[in-house]
Amino acid sequence: MLLDTAALYFRAFYGVPDTVRGPDGQPVNAVRGLLDMIARLATEFEPTEIVACWDDDWRPQWRVDLIPTYKTHRVAADAATDADSSVEVVPDLLSPQVPIIREVLGALGIPIIGAARHEADDVIGTLASHASIPVDIVTGDRDLFQLVDDSRHVRVIYTGRGMSRLEILTDASLSIKTGVTPAQYADFAALRGDASDGLPGVAGVGEKTAAMLLASWGDLDGIVAAAADPSSAMAASVRAKILAAADYLQVAPTVVNVVRDLALPAFDARIRSSTPDQIAALDLLATEWGLGTSMARAREALAGRA
Repeated sequence: MLLDTAALYFRAFYGVPDTVRGPDGQPVNAVRGLLDMIARLATEFEPTEIVACWDDDWRPQWRVDLIPTYKTHRVAADAATDADSSVEVVPDLLSPQVPIIREVLGALGIPIIGAARHEADDVIGTLASHASIPVDIVTGDRDLFQLVDDSRHVRVIYTGRGMSRLEILTDASLSIKTGVTPAQYADFAALRGDASDGLPGVAGVGEKTAAMLLASWGDLDGIVAAAADPSSAMAASVRAKILAAADYLQVAPTVVNVVRDLALPAFDARIRSSTPDQIAALDLLATEWGLGTSMARAREALAGRA
């Protein structure tokens, strides 16, 4: 089970009231919410291994160099004019909880894996692409739909509609949901764009048109070739839109496609019984931060999988 960790703790932060606080008054709503998510996921999907995939660089410069608007709307206002800056807007009450989350994950025995100059998406892409066992990717990020692969037993557990309405995406269910195959999804995303990532897409091409183009011409290269061919059956209005976006379509796939070949550190993600030191650390964290039943549920769920 690969956790898109930041996506989950942001969702936890907004899903649990910030009146949930520790003994010293520090908000711990994101910490407790994430622990509750882990408890539910471990119980319902019964993983044998869990990895917390991390954004070592949430907005890599190489992606920004290709598409300058990439995640621009999420850059802190006081850093937006600095081309080398990648200071993400994080709610004031969430920032202090991130180190606690890292500490709690470590004490639970869940490895935190990131990669320099890359996002958690790229870590997930690499691990999912090279795994020798079935993989469940837990995320609210649609970009990771491109990793769904029945032949390799890779699914996405999509949290976009909330933890109470999880969607399990396979080849078939993704095609029903989006109208495209997993192999086409990155091209689909490049065509329709994504305001949440600052991807402009092709002006005037939405999801239905993008899916129709991919159904007709297979992939982005085929679509661009058809637009350049006056004898193709592509409608004149769509052809004009594709040709007008030629420069964007040259670089968009590199930005949208997740990296699948990172050199990652060795780690052991097997769910195991806690050692006496881990038990002591977990007890201390639970008391220090008032994690109460959330910590207890997560520990019980993981113990049940050890």
